[in-house]
Amino acid sequence: MTTFLPSEVQAGLDDARKLAQKKSNRLHICADGKTYQVLYAWEDGFALNAATTENLRGRIELYDGVNLLSQCLIVAAELDGDDMRFEYKRMTEVTSTQPLDFYKAPNAPVALIEKH
Repeated sequence: MTTFLPSEVQAGLDDARKLAQKKSNRLHICADGKTYQVLYAWEDGFALNAATTENLRGRIELYDGVNLLSQCLIVAAELDGDDMRFEYKRMTEVTSTQPLDFYKAPNAPVALIEKH
């Protein structure tokens, strides 16, 4: 049994795999007012389509659909076939609450009830 595939069949399978990844992945980044679809992501970075990506670096925002996940500083790492891989220099997750500039004790009272 042979595992050789003609180049046309292999190219068709690669295109189908990339299309399936795009449909299942809602991650995208915004940089300089432009939006780029993330092909795949890992803990230390992500990959974009190299054909549609210019030389990105600096501050970006990472979204999952319409939800802002984090603000990041990135650098281009390497070209991997048709994918351009980027690594995070810094990644700050966005929270829905304001950061505190003081220590809040876990058993602190929530409110003050006055006696009348």
